[in-house]
Amino acid sequence: MKKCILISLGLIFNLTLIAQENLNELLAAGINDAKRFSTDYLLPATDGLAYGVSTGWFNNAKAPKKHGVELSIIGNATFIKDESKSFVLNVSDYENIRFPDNSPSKTVATALGHNDPDITVIVTYEDPIFGNQEVELTLPTGIGAANVNLIPTAFLQGSFSILEGTQLKARFFPKVDTNDAKIGLYGVGLQQEFTAWLPEDSKFPLSISGLVAYTHLDANYDFTDTQVVDGENQQVQTKLNSLLFQVIAGTNFKNFNLYGSLGYLSANTTTDLLGTYRVSNGVLFSEEIVDPFSIESETKGVTATFGGNLKLGFFGINASYTFAEFDAASIGINFMF
Repeated sequence: MKKCILISLGLIFNLTLIAQENLNELLAAGINDAKRFSTDYLLPATDGLAYGVSTGWFNNAKAPKKHGVELSIIGNATFIKDESKSFVLNVSDYENIRFPDNSPSKTVATALGHNDPDITVIVTYEDPIFGNQEVELTLPTGIGAANVNLIPTAFLQGSFSILEGTQLKARFFPKVDTNDAKIGLYGVGLQQEFTAWLPEDSKFPLSISGLVAYTHLDANYDFTDTQVVDGENQQVQTKLNSLLFQVIAGTNFKNFNLYGSLGYLSANTTTDLLGTYRVSNGVLFSEEIVDPFSIESETKGVTATFGGNLKLGFFGINASYTFAEFDAASIGINFMF
């Protein structure tokens, strides 16, 4: 689970690669350019994370007995596709950025990819004394530099059958604070087995359920102490909210069951670069920028899940695979009471 935390933190705060290397120069190029690049750079990562934290909500279409309790440890692996590792940077979309060889565009890494070799751009900024000045900036690479091809997530989940066929669910990842970075997750869901409303002597061969689930992720990284740019309270803050809707069908055997679902995910992510930044060029030029920009992204897509569930007394294990814009594999260890 510690590895999941570190990779997820690295993904969410990949924007700080800019901060650690070239934030002064990028902000000097203008807020519009900084925001445009950061948006294209982070968008695939926030999409992948939205799918990752919203997977693994169910392991069966049949609800436990009334007042039944299920506790689970769930791990997800969201797979990164090649098309999510890069984007095309068109210099015509920028006010003060160009390539050294004057190329009109180049394919560069997103937060999920890797620039190999390094790719540089020329940033032009206005000095109040010397006029237009230029500086070379190396574009940030992503988690692909560490040969990471998936986004891992993990959490604890519990469910309680408040009524016959009705499960109230909750998932939780305790807030972790490491190296000035914090990340936490919680979610709630409701799963209703529609076939529980059928007469007891019904011979309907499948269980059919509906699920609605909400997930919230909150993360923060304070990099003021790195002193890459003079200022105060410098941090990257990310908030992610997702809604998952699923229709689930599964078999009704005693120990082993197969299940499948079709659903829809809708998520919104906001990433803010906050704090005060005094952008400078030596001692002659200085500009103070407060809360430079906010990036908002929306993730929507259809999902299809197939899986199996094995129960042995109070213990169970399930595994599933979800087909979506970002495919994901999920495994759960379950304890039923």
